[in-house]
Formats: sequence, C-alpha cells, structure tokens
Amino acid sequence: MQKRLTFIDRYLTLWIFLAMGAGILIGWALPAIPKLLQGFSRGSVNIPIAIGLIAMMYPPLAKVDFRVLPSVLHNKKHLSLLLLITWILAPLLMYSLGLLFFRNEPHLLNGLVLIGIAPCIAMVIVWNDLAGGNRTYCAGLVGINSILQILLYAVYAWFFMAYLPPLLGMDAFRVSITLGEIATTVGIYLGIPFLLALFSRFFLIRSKGETWFRHKFLPKISPITLIALLFTIVVMFSLKGEMMIRLPWEVLHIALPLSLYFILMFGFTFFVMKNTGADYETTTASAFTAAGNNFELAIAVAIGVFGLNSPEAFTAVIGPLIEVPVLILFVRFALARKGSFNT
Repeated sequence: MQKRLTFIDRYLTLWIFLAMGAGILIGWALPAIPKLLQGFSRGSVNIPIAIGLIAMMYPPLAKVDFRVLPSVLHNKKHLSLLLLITWILAPLLMYSLGLLFFRNEPHLLNGLVLIGIAPCIAMVIVWNDLAGGNRTYCAGLVGINSILQILLYAVYAWFFMAYLPPLLGMDAFRVSITLGEIATTVGIYLGIPFLLALFSRFFLIRSKGETWFRHKFLPKISPITLIALLFTIVVMFSLKGEMMIRLPWEVLHIALPLSLYFILMFGFTFFVMKNTGADYETTTASAFTAAGNNFELAIAVAIGVFGLNSPEAFTAVIGPLIEVPVLILFVRFALARKGSFNT
C-alpha cells in the first residue's frame, strides 16, 4: 500500500502561512507580548527562541540510526556521486542562483546559502517513503549528512558568506562574521541536540527496548519540531509588523530561486543516478536526499548569527514554505517514472 502524508505534513505550508499571519496580528494588536519575549534576551540570544530552536532540531536527530551507515558505504560509486552532488554542486548552485536573483541583496543571498549547505535529515525520509525509495539507504544517507553537517556546516557558511565574496570582487557582500562565531552557533543549535539524540538512543533503547523507542517515544516527540518551528515564526513576525505589506512580494521573490534549486537538484540527481545503473529505489532515495534541505538548521543558524529580525532568518523560513509543495510534486514524478527502470 502506498504511504500517505499525515494531515500535519500535508498542510505544512498552510501552517507556516498561518503562523506568519498570527505573528503579524500579535505584533499589531498585542505589542506587549513581543516586548515581553524580548525581555528574555541575553546579549544577542533570546532564551525562549534558543530553547525552541534546540527543541526543533532534537526529534529529527533522534530518529537517525547510525547503525545503518554500512548499508550505504558498500556502494562506493553511487555514494561518491551523491556526496559530490550534495556537498559540492548543491552549495555552488544555490550560491549561483543567489547571485543571479539577489546580486544587490546580500542578506537574502546569505539566507539562501544557509539553506543550500544543509542537506535534509528529517523530511527526506517522508518523501522517500512516499515515493517507494530504499528506506535503509536513505536512512544511511541521513546519518552521513548528519555527521558531515557537524563537521562542515560552519566552514561552508564562513566560506560562502565571508571568504568567497572578496575573491569574486564583491566586497560589499562580505559579512563581518568569523568562523568561530558560526561554529559556536552550530555547536549550540546542532551540537547540543545531536548529543541529546545520541544519549537518548543509547539509554532509552537500552532500558526500554528498540520497539518502544521507535513506536512509542519517537512518535511522541515528533510534533516538537513543528511546534518549535511555528513558535519561532510567530515570534519572528510579531517583531516585524511591517511585513504585512511586503510579505507576498518577499515570499515570491525568494520562492523563485528556491524552486529552481529544488527542481535542478532533484532532476539532475535522478538523471545521473538512473543513468549510472542505480535501481529505482536507490535513485529515488538519492534524488530526495540531494533536493531536500535541513531548514531547521538553516533557521537556527540564521537567527543565531544574524538575529531574529534579520532578512537571513526570513529567507530561511521561506525554505519549508516552498520545499513542501515542490517535493510533493517530485513524489508524483518519481512514481510516474518507476516503470522506466529495468527490473
């Protein structure tokens, strides 16, 4: 039986739009609430938002079973191709699209960069299952990307936002952040939930068993990601009431390069994997891994480095808004192409 999206996942785009609207309404009608939340700030860190962002990252990381890594390591040809696409081509493509669309808007470009350097580690499992891809292979890819994000995300962010622009003669695009600042932010918002996830898996599986962990614990904590995401969006937009006027244009402005990115990444990866001999299940898992992005991490780092009210954070929030409907279309595309594979 073909799997279906849950009601919550199917209408994620709608929930995000509603959270935006709720935030704007709160900022306009109840200005005391955002002022109260701002009172919980320590330096550039807002405590409630920081807790929410860490909570947002925890459930997807807790679902990562690193024991399946050997299942992807034996197929060195396709794994090497996919890592090249995901960690070299994808960031360069997103940066190029950012330059094409936001040459005079470096803040939006940086927001796109933060999305493009974060391969998906959560929803990719959902898309892959819906399209009938290889779940074990996909889970292994998620494990590899989780580790690589710990190791590479800060370096990539610094390279594309601070180091590369002057080399291309775009000094105005350079942001005054250091590798240490980005690494600290990544350590907080990715490192802490990553360690919590590892401890959870080890101790809870050991004490309660894997069946309980997978079928009781994980379903209980899964909604935390959406709740934390929507909470962050409500707070963000409550502090930016003027977005009411700019919102439709800004969303469309950012949606175009994001849509092109998703289309190009999925289409190219699907084509390459299929034409290098991968079966349908492996091709599908690879294409969704390459096209999807870890928007939770992008949002967390954008807020941690640039601030809750920043254009970078706004751009990162648009990521899931566009990704969900586009990748639903990719599920249909993949299923329609299944018959073209040799069985």
